[in-house]
Amino acid sequence: MVVRAAARYPAGSAEPDAGTRAEIAHLLQYLATSGCQFQRNGSWYASARAASHLNQKYEYLLKKGLIANAETFIERAATESSASGKPYSVKCGNAAAVPSAAWLQDELRRFRTKTKEGD
Repeated sequence: MVVRAAARYPAGSAEPDAGTRAEIAHLLQYLATSGCQFQRNGSWYASARAASHLNQKYEYLLKKGLIANAETFIERAATESSASGKPYSVKCGNAAAVPSAAWLQDELRRFRTKTKEGD
């Protein structure tokens, strides 16, 4: 499933810190509860199913030491299919579909801003 991703990126040894893990957990939860549709390999999936799929990719990459921060999670697990190379998209309501990477990066920025303001 994630063979291309593993081959494309050299293995790392650093474990993501607690802050990174919290950000990724937030992104997965945000997707799961968004009610948006997620396009993968030409088919649309419910947000909860998409989040489960991305979590499986995340766990795989984590075991390989390939997740350093939330940005590498988005890049390596949530941008495109590891099998086909086709980009993922997110469609919320009647809005046009957008690349999943941009959608998740926007939410990551919002989450970081909100977290920073709460300090």
